[in-house]
Amino acid sequence: MSDLLTFDDVWLEYGDKIVLERVNLTIADHSFVSIVGPSGSGKSSFLRLALGQEAPSRGRILLDDAPLPPECGPDRGVVFQRYSVFPHLTALRNVMFARECSDAPLLGHLFGAARRRAAEEATAMLVEVGLGDARHQYPAQLSGGMQQRLAIAQALIARPRVLLLDEPFGALDPGIRQDMHRLILNLWEEHKLTVLMVTHDITEAFKLGTRVLAFDKRRIDPHAPHRFGATAVYDLPLRNKLPLDTPDVSISGITIDSFSNNSQR
Repeated sequence: MSDLLTFDDVWLEYGDKIVLERVNLTIADHSFVSIVGPSGSGKSSFLRLALGQEAPSRGRILLDDAPLPPECGPDRGVVFQRYSVFPHLTALRNVMFARECSDAPLLGHLFGAARRRAAEEATAMLVEVGLGDARHQYPAQLSGGMQQRLAIAQALIARPRVLLLDEPFGALDPGIRQDMHRLILNLWEEHKLTVLMVTHDITEAFKLGTRVLAFDKRRIDPHAPHRFGATAVYDLPLRNKLPLDTPDVSISGITIDSFSNNSQR
């Protein structure tokens, strides 16, 4: 597989606070990268850099060997833990709106034949994520798992190359999470996506990922905790993933030692 994303000596700083430092990574096309680490270790900041929502303070990020634009683009979709859907729009209109924003960024609205095509594409995407019969319902009428399926459909309607997931299944019940795991793996394969997923669940990371990155600080100054940033301290390629029916073990405030112990089993 060829490299899609490259992080070349990337730093992220806010004034004198260093969030990330010396991040040197390449992300292969069509890989599924699980990202774990303790709270505050820069995992979500790393996703924002990949999304283009933030620019590195130092270093550079490349997409296909070209500088990553410092703005969100249709080639990168994102799904958050909190359902990022519009409550006043039906499921169909939610997905259509995502298409309208990508195809008509100035007006945010399509007309005529273009609008009909968008409706057809949105309907097909809803069917693909299992919401074909719920396309005229509003988010408040959908369960949590259905709302997250809707958020995934929103992210995929623009046909992104990279899908960024920020703890997307953390708020779901275990049974629903199992269904969502199967769904996201099917979509990853079918759409040839490159996925970066932040999770606090070690088992989930090893079930879904083809690679696990663990972020943490290599150096800590107890008198100035802001002085050093986090980076990828573990980088494990996974040749054999855990079975999907392995029970999830949610861990908040995970430590690198516990990650290491899990990874040796």
